[in-house]
Amino acid sequence: QVLLVESGGGLVQAGESLRLSCAASGRSFRGYAVGWFRQARGANREFVATISYLTRSTMYADSVKGRFTVSRDSAEKTAYLEMNSLKSEDTAVYYCAVAGAFSRSLDQYNYWGQGTQVTVSS
Repeated sequence: QVLLVESGGGLVQAGESLRLSCAASGRSFRGYAVGWFRQARGANREFVATISYLTRSTMYADSVKGRFTVSRDSAEKTAYLEMNSLKSEDTAVYYCAVAGAFSRSLDQYNYWGQGTQVTVSS
């Protein structure tokens, strides 16, 4: 089992940046893709970004492409979501999750963190 804990959320102004972290305990991320998802109030949880294990391939939602960058460390214990040029519509709870497949589909992800709130004021 992989236990995931997100951190780094907070309140920022539009145009500012935040870096979210996702720390793994128990098992590491080894062998898993690591994804980031978000859920705004009253909305469904949606895909944001994901990074594969071996090749470090990445995929992004169109809404964040060019502004957000997903990465993972070589120790396979921490993943990151660097968020630049934040907009009010980026306000949501952000979750990290791991999957055996490199996918943007929520149902491929087996283990989830508890989420961290990101609020962007305009």
